[in-house]
Amino acid sequence: MRILLSNDDGYFAPGLAVLAETLSRFADITVVAPERDRSGASNSLTLDRPLSLRQSQSGFYYVNGTPTDCVHLAVTGMLEALPDMVVSGINHGANMGDDTIYSGTVAAATEGFLLGIPSIAISLASGSDGNFSTAARVAAELVQRFQRQPFSEPVLLNVNVPDVPYAELQGMEVTRLGKRHKAEAVVKSLNPRGQTVYWVGAAGAAQDAGEGTDFHALSRNFVSVTPLQMDLTRFTQIGAVGTWLRP
Repeated sequence: MRILLSNDDGYFAPGLAVLAETLSRFADITVVAPERDRSGASNSLTLDRPLSLRQSQSGFYYVNGTPTDCVHLAVTGMLEALPDMVVSGINHGANMGDDTIYSGTVAAATEGFLLGIPSIAISLASGSDGNFSTAARVAAELVQRFQRQPFSEPVLLNVNVPDVPYAELQGMEVTRLGKRHKAEAVVKSLNPRGQTVYWVGAAGAAQDAGEGTDFHALSRNFVSVTPLQMDLTRFTQIGAVGTWLRP
């Protein structure tokens, strides 16, 4: 099995190293990741300059671009054969609810999905350097399950893993995305030159964390597995907007 790995924390991130080491035990791994932390890059493509591809001493390839650039470059120009799966992560922190819109981790997996490749984004729901080995083991189980029981069409899975030892996991649950309250206000400060600068505020707390959501699963030490789609059409408003447009 051929797996393309990427992330948004950069090719040097510990979560990526643990993931690559774990999956390489049973699959042919190629790593193409950003040269620096590109968290929050979402699905952006670099169109205003050329991209460069280099290889580090670890054997990982890195690109001076976004997570989406990395997967797009690898699939459409670098690799001689299409990967059987794209796995993005292990992200340092959760990607639940509204986070998925901004997440570079999810974006890398999304690009694989848009290119017709089954893809998984995996995140460790922690802000500390915690149990990456737990998340890597979960990723390996999901990939091996896919080997045994592949889907009939490309799938995009957003996976969040509690930051606990593997033995403390309660299982896996298929979930829907929850929803956060609006983000906290930007933080205003002065730089050393006396100029006003702004830091984007922290994400809002969970608003919809009810049963069936990714937030609810994580709160009970379950791994959250959410199938995502990329059709942004709001079908319930097509009739109303059509009526609104009539002369």
